Amino acid sequence: MVNFRKYISGVTVLAAGFLFAQSTVSTVLYSQNYDNKASINLPSPAAYVEKAILSPKELVDISVNTMMTDPVLKNASWGFVVYDPKTKKIISSYNENTPLVPASTTKLLTTETAMSMLGENYRWMTQLEYSGEIDENGTLNGNLYIVGSGDPSLGTNKAGAWSYKDIVSDFAGGMAREGIKKVNGDIIIQTALFKGNISALPENVVWLENNNYYLPVGTTKEINPANEKLIVKKSMNPAADKKFFYVSPYVNKMVYAEKYDGNGTLTTKLPDAPAFLANSFKASLVKSGVAVTGKVTPKMTDASPEIRKMISAYKSPTLGDIIYYTNQRSDNSLAEALLKTVGFQKMGDQTSESGRVVVNEHLKDIAFDVEGLTYMDGSGLSRSNKVTPISQVKYLTSLMDEKFYKTYFNSLPIGGQSGTLKSMFVGEGNGQVFAKTGTLNKVKTLAGYLKTNSGRTLVFSLMVNNYAGSVGQVKSKMETILKPTLDL
Repeated sequence: MVNFRKYISGVTVLAAGFLFAQSTVSTVLYSQNYDNKASINLPSPAAYVEKAILSPKELVDISVNTMMTDPVLKNASWGFVVYDPKTKKIISSYNENTPLVPASTTKLLTTETAMSMLGENYRWMTQLEYSGEIDENGTLNGNLYIVGSGDPSLGTNKAGAWSYKDIVSDFAGGMAREGIKKVNGDIIIQTALFKGNISALPENVVWLENNNYYLPVGTTKEINPANEKLIVKKSMNPAADKKFFYVSPYVNKMVYAEKYDGNGTLTTKLPDAPAFLANSFKASLVKSGVAVTGKVTPKMTDASPEIRKMISAYKSPTLGDIIYYTNQRSDNSLAEALLKTVGFQKMGDQTSESGRVVVNEHLKDIAFDVEGLTYMDGSGLSRSNKVTPISQVKYLTSLMDEKFYKTYFNSLPIGGQSGTLKSMFVGEGNGQVFAKTGTLNKVKTLAGYLKTNSGRTLVFSLMVNNYAGSVGQVKSKMETILKPTLDL
């Protein structure tokens, strides 16, 4: 709890200062020109007196205590801590050891694990290769191979990634360089990544965030769908594939899914990016006059691989670029893909379960305070995720000594300037708060670093669950709590 002894001892001086300042300001600023007009917003004279008498830490403590009785936060579960990474000491805190739903600040754990394991310069490769021979007429008597590596940004334009159209154009240019005018064979997709691994979804997943539908890969079998229902869309054409929709009780909205397993269980899978690329490539070849006699077909395993020659290779943006995009925009699909990527790198399969095991093991290896930690998904959409404010700040502090810290730090939105923090701290704190945001229904979180007016770097975590009022009101309260820390 906050110590008010020094504050109480200065109450008399504060009151006197307030009265003096009030009369002085009203005398100087009063003018008949302002009669019968809307009142002007002037800084409170008491605020100046408080600032002159109390230390920055006392002002932070008072701000936190004031919020305890605020109607928006009074009945909420919330925690706050501001921490000095140099002294390794807490400056001010409230409920810092309470496990709370972190929402998208979960991405701090996911993206750091990926960067630690793979390195910030890691890239995914998608290659076009061919087998067989090219005759004098430019006919390839063999197969084309599109070899994927699980690139989560493939064809998305995210983080500087190329569009499918650009990749197809590059592959077509490679075909022209090799003199291939006809393909007497198939286009084979060879990648076992992101395919065939159906995971159990984390429980309590939120299906709608920021007005965007989101349904992660997996099955609802383990999340108790007793209060949920499936709707089958009626098809005008009986022969057409039925489309299934999942209705979540959290938002009462329909979310598209690819397959219904029955027994109240819904199964979905990630979009098959390599297949889309391969089919687009074939269509482009045929349109340009390069005939392909065979079909597009996947080959997960190949006991007797053909000798192949590479035609062209597309490199994804660096992992650092992808993490920048993920944290700036709080991109859920990229975060989930990174979770599966680290699972594959360490355990050989890209399931959510493997990803969770790898992230949890990594956190233990780097001495993360796992007391109160529940890590359920890569994006933070599950309400079953839990973390304590103190563990977040100690974790972020430990990263300041890592070689990738600069890239990681630069991926965080900047208050008043970029990403999901662009609309917060537009006045005080502009350009001084560097943090990951999190938003779910009745959950608002913020964790990261701040640069004080005196040049110090501090680490903080502020998580609010089950608040009253609007998200805008909570954001305003969060700014109120954090602004005094800028003077520390």
